[in-house]
Amino acid sequence: MREQPAELRVKNFNEVACGFSPEDALREAERCLLCPEQPCVAGCPVGIDIPGFIRKISQKDFHGAYDVLTDTNLLPAICGRVCPQENQCEGVCTVGESLEPVAIGRLERWVGDQAIAEGWASVPYIEPAPYRIGIVGSGPAGVACAADMAKAGCDVTVYEAFHLPGGVLRYGIPDFRLPNEVIDAEIGRLEKLGVKFECNTLVGRLFTIEQMIDELGFHAVFVGTGAGYPTMLGIPGDSLNGVLSANELLTRCNLMRAKEFPNYDTPLPLGQRVAVVGAGNTAMDAMRVCKRLGADKVYCIYRRSRTEAPARAEEVHHAEEEGIEFHWLTAPVAIVDDGKGGVRGMRCIRMELGEPDASGRRRPVPVPGSEHDFECDLVVFAIGTNANPIMGQTSKLRLNKRGYIETDAELATSVAGVYAGGDIVTGAATVIEAMGAGRKAARSMKA
Repeated sequence: MREQPAELRVKNFNEVACGFSPEDALREAERCLLCPEQPCVAGCPVGIDIPGFIRKISQKDFHGAYDVLTDTNLLPAICGRVCPQENQCEGVCTVGESLEPVAIGRLERWVGDQAIAEGWASVPYIEPAPYRIGIVGSGPAGVACAADMAKAGCDVTVYEAFHLPGGVLRYGIPDFRLPNEVIDAEIGRLEKLGVKFECNTLVGRLFTIEQMIDELGFHAVFVGTGAGYPTMLGIPGDSLNGVLSANELLTRCNLMRAKEFPNYDTPLPLGQRVAVVGAGNTAMDAMRVCKRLGADKVYCIYRRSRTEAPARAEEVHHAEEEGIEFHWLTAPVAIVDDGKGGVRGMRCIRMELGEPDASGRRRPVPVPGSEHDFECDLVVFAIGTNANPIMGQTSKLRLNKRGYIETDAELATSVAGVYAGGDIVTGAATVIEAMGAGRKAARSMKA
């Protein structure tokens, strides 16, 4: 796929990947074998009929391809951009056994973009049902559940704590990977299905989950609040000015438009030498955002090697192209104070890889005597997230020992009529896995 050149894109927030042309899409669709065993469908968390939509592209029935996609996934333009297809549908593609796998994600994105450009909408005839459904959180799990319940004829209201819907899609993913116009268009489709969005509504403070059932008259509630509570390392100096979480950095930049300061009055502390701790997709986003905001040097600090980095290979490749400096096998042990409450640097230690741990990745082991100081004036932690405690503090929902909501196999919680899914149940996962959970909860609600 064509991309903006690295030297150009580090100066703007426009999308890096330019998308397929119609000719590209037709050529790529021809590579699909339409194999009868369909391993790609089994590899997709929501079971999209992948050969079916690709066949429609080959037949130049692009609207038909969109209809096949939206039977199972109402957000193709989003999932085509942010799903880790290389570990899911493309990872098991038969063509990939001898050649490069079919670019399923790029084809899905192309069809989704065509639908937005042409104004297509897949609104089936809906038989009204006498049920009211409340959804807490407008991220991927919440919108997937809302779509299925709206198609079942229910009156669906989605509550969102922030001032715009989209959840992690909007606050956690920068415009150069997922433009806001795409999120707006996909949310607009849900509104055409009759879904209502109530923003600036913090469930657990304005009213509780139990009140939604007992007083607000909802017949069932789905909790899809995600896991946006940041993890810090707990090392000396991590409460200094100039230390923040990737979640805060990205939320200020993406949702609160700090990148357009002073047109938007959201401040964002920005250093000239930024150290980002972690090597997942969120870390890559944080580093690439800092580069675009004008940092001179941006460093990735990760305690394992490049092979173990959890980020998508494409994201690491883009970060390298954009001049991010990677310090593999390096772990921070303290943040160094500048004497005025700010950051002067970071004390790190070299690591080497030992035996595999529970995750299957080799465990990093400190190298004695390898401590060294590293100059930086802003430190960003991107080392994972936890469950936001507000649901557990304000409702009787049973939580596990890590603070996530406990559910049964059907995603029902300990409170009758209340279901939950996505990152608030599993911990941080992918957009499409959260959508799969939202759809599964919807099936349980309907049953």
